[in-house]
Amino acid sequence: MKKKLLLISLMIMILALTLPAVTVLAAPPTQSGGQDYVIVADDWLSKLADKFLGDILSYPAITYYTNQKNAEDSSYAKIKNSDEIEVGWKVYIPSKEEADAYFKKQVSNVGAAGGIKIGALAPLSAPGSVTGGTAMKAAFEIALDEINAAGGVLGKPVQLVLVDTEGLPERGTAAMERLINQDKVVGVVGEYHSAVGLTAKEVAHANHMPTIFAETWNDKITSVEYPEVFRIAPVSSEVAGVDAHFIQSLGVKSVVIMTENTGYGIPAAEETTKRLADLGISATTFSADLGTQEFSSIIERIKAANPDLILVLLTGETSYNFEEQAAEAGIGPQDVKMICNQVADDSDSFWTNVPDGKNCFYRRVGLPRALYTDATKAFVAKYTEKTGKTSAESYAMEAYDSLKLMAQAINEAKSTDPDAIISALEHISYNGALGTITFPYGTHNPIPAGTDAKWWHQFPKPAITMVQYQEKGQSSADAAVVFPDAYKTADPILP
Repeated sequence: MKKKLLLISLMIMILALTLPAVTVLAAPPTQSGGQDYVIVADDWLSKLADKFLGDILSYPAITYYTNQKNAEDSSYAKIKNSDEIEVGWKVYIPSKEEADAYFKKQVSNVGAAGGIKIGALAPLSAPGSVTGGTAMKAAFEIALDEINAAGGVLGKPVQLVLVDTEGLPERGTAAMERLINQDKVVGVVGEYHSAVGLTAKEVAHANHMPTIFAETWNDKITSVEYPEVFRIAPVSSEVAGVDAHFIQSLGVKSVVIMTENTGYGIPAAEETTKRLADLGISATTFSADLGTQEFSSIIERIKAANPDLILVLLTGETSYNFEEQAAEAGIGPQDVKMICNQVADDSDSFWTNVPDGKNCFYRRVGLPRALYTDATKAFVAKYTEKTGKTSAESYAMEAYDSLKLMAQAINEAKSTDPDAIISALEHISYNGALGTITFPYGTHNPIPAGTDAKWWHQFPKPAITMVQYQEKGQSSADAAVVFPDAYKTADPILP
């Protein structure tokens, strides 16, 4: 037995001396980048965000990076709604560093650190209305400077936490959750897209967060009668009524509505169709996704419909794409009566993107220039100096007023307690760029029987006019007011 052991030992020694040395390799380093993933049953993006990124609220980063990959490689899914994914889709799970970079890019803190935090929502990147979002950002900054110059709120400076919603509903949810649970804001203001507002309001309600929406028109924003939700933008159904009566005044008998597949576009088209029908005017609706760039096939179908007027309910840069392509195809505002989207009020951006936009009508919300208050004039002066524009768009005024309104409510409440702020907003009288803002109906004064629930916490008197670019390259400050008669400065020019 001892001889066998000795023999084995000698053989091991010989092998050790004759075989080449073997290096023991360490485990490979963890990959710093993200990874591809194929969706299986029972997956959802928030679950994947929790598993791979350690944060259930990081799912918008998966959507964003997957769509970026899709733009270069069609084997990746194109995610239109983060809540709707399919088994077999290939998605990209970003690294923690990539996700952090994405959210860092989406959030900006303005004002003194350590002050009272107020959250703000705005679309600052596509597919949202970047034109609208950047205007709102400039207006927020003006309001913030004024608030802090006047002593802030409750004797402390205000810090504004501005989140880019990209115009996407899921971003509205994620943005509100982050503002409330991570940034610990005491109130939220802003937003441009109704689709975002519809999801954001649910988070506001669930977390009892006072929120003032600036430019979200969908009736359901307020008709749900949430104590936390207020709005200073007009109500979509009321705007539809203005549109219908203006269209009637032009002698139109048939209309094509070009709308977007969002929580704003579809209900607005449906309500406008009803209002037009009441006036004996027929309407046909075509729709496209927010962010669509190519409209040639739809334009051919619109040509076949041969309408008297085209009403554009697409928003932001998507509306510019359609309006110029329609003009190039011979059905633009110089060929067929056309009501363009209200981002036409940014005249520099409009003429850059829609050089054939002469004779375009568009809707303007807010006081006509002849009725500007001292507060309106003061804001417009600061805004035009800051941006280099010749006038201030309605959504800029709304953003400005929403933040100033929230600050006034907190000061009048003498507290950051949400119930105190909500009560102060219900009883407030605020004089701003849009005029004197009040909220007649709420818990303090229930909506009377027979009155539509959409008036809950709703500013009831935002002025709505129709204006027209009657010269190529015309400044929005000089655009003619053509409706209603009370504010009219010129007759409409028709093709």
